[in-house]
Amino acid sequence: MRIPLFDAHCDTISAMLTTDQPLWRNQLHVDLQRGARYTPWAQFFAIFGQIDPLGGTGLCGFATYPDGAHCFAAQYRLFQGALAANRDHMQLCRTASDAESAMLSGKMAAFLSVEGAELLNCSIDRLGEAHELGVRMVGLTWNDANALSGTNIDAPERGLTELGHRFLRRCEELGVIVDVSHISVPGFWDVAEESTKPFIASHSNAYALCPHSRNLTDDQFRAIVKANGVAGLNLYTAFLGEKVTVDTAAEHIEHFLGLGGARNIAIGADLDGCDTLPEGFYGIEDLEKLANRLLQKNYAEDLVCDIFYHNLMRVVSEVCVI
Repeated sequence: MRIPLFDAHCDTISAMLTTDQPLWRNQLHVDLQRGARYTPWAQFFAIFGQIDPLGGTGLCGFATYPDGAHCFAAQYRLFQGALAANRDHMQLCRTASDAESAMLSGKMAAFLSVEGAELLNCSIDRLGEAHELGVRMVGLTWNDANALSGTNIDAPERGLTELGHRFLRRCEELGVIVDVSHISVPGFWDVAEESTKPFIASHSNAYALCPHSRNLTDDQFRAIVKANGVAGLNLYTAFLGEKVTVDTAAEHIEHFLGLGGARNIAIGADLDGCDTLPEGFYGIEDLEKLANRLLQKNYAEDLVCDIFYHNLMRVVSEVCVI
């Protein structure tokens, strides 16, 4: 079976900037040569960075930035350089039809996201500018509370602010997918109550199997199902459990399937944003081990293809229409 892949989240841009490695072939988790084994292949590349006016070292050794504007500019510039250097192998996409065109040309469909709206200064105007540049998903928060909401780590009791509600509505007007992977529990329920379009948790697992604040409770996942969104399976071992293997990852998928999530599970592996992966996993090339394990467990090929590709592309087709 030829496995398709649409991954909802990687931090490869940040890792490239820190390590000065190219996208074509590198020692990171993701590069174009290894990803080409998936047909078709689409990838959300996150613009991500920590704000530190003093210039300290960030998470995973990533660079820090004096403010969100500097972070967005540096990483967008690097991404544009990667597009130019690999124009025969990848294409920036804004819609599902763009992705189809890229894949018919034998190219990877590259989508852009922003992890943490503080990189847009939590500004509705900056959101519009990012949309014009091609951004099609925004995480309302990262780990630190911002002007839109608390997070599941910082100010976890605080939901969407008045600005957060307006930002959410503007995302829907523009056709930008709202990502709730890092938001507080009250913020999650504010999004679930107010959203009129599918929203996603781009890289979050099942809390029932691994009780980490970054994971989704059964009720939260059911809310994503009700909204016709998806949750992307995260391969970071801290969000999967103990003694993590390919079977551990498969168990999170199976748990969500048991909640009626056949159309609502995706892959959001968090590659290049985590330092430990399941046993035997070293990068994007190993995601096929998870697909093959599901097939070995007698899950239908169509279901595996939905999880690995079609479910997330459906959300893109429903939300990213302009």
